[in-house]
Amino acid sequence: MPYAIQFYDATVQGQVLALPSTLLARYIVLADRMVNYGPHLGLPHTKALGDGLLELRLKGAEGIARVLYCTLVGQRIVVLHSFIKKTDKIPAKELAVAHKRLKEIKDAHP
Repeated sequence: MPYAIQFYDATVQGQVLALPSTLLARYIVLADRMVNYGPHLGLPHTKALGDGLLELRLKGAEGIARVLYCTLVGQRIVVLHSFIKKTDKIPAKELAVAHKRLKEIKDAHP
């Protein structure tokens, strides 16, 4: 049974679809793999960040981006946040957004 990918909200979907072209192309390829094989593709494509938060690691001609997501019962993947990465570590501000949304999702789907 394939996985389903959904977005936290329309703003997050818009952020992902607004990624520069090579990063968006990479997202589409990896999202298709997650639908077919599950949310854990392994490095260098995905990485667990702890507490149920995972990152999809995108690299393209325009730079590096991250798409942060979680999984829910029923083989659902929820995209929580995305951003263009400019430093080696994920900025605390970006992680805080994803953790806040993750908590909301978990509270709504116990």
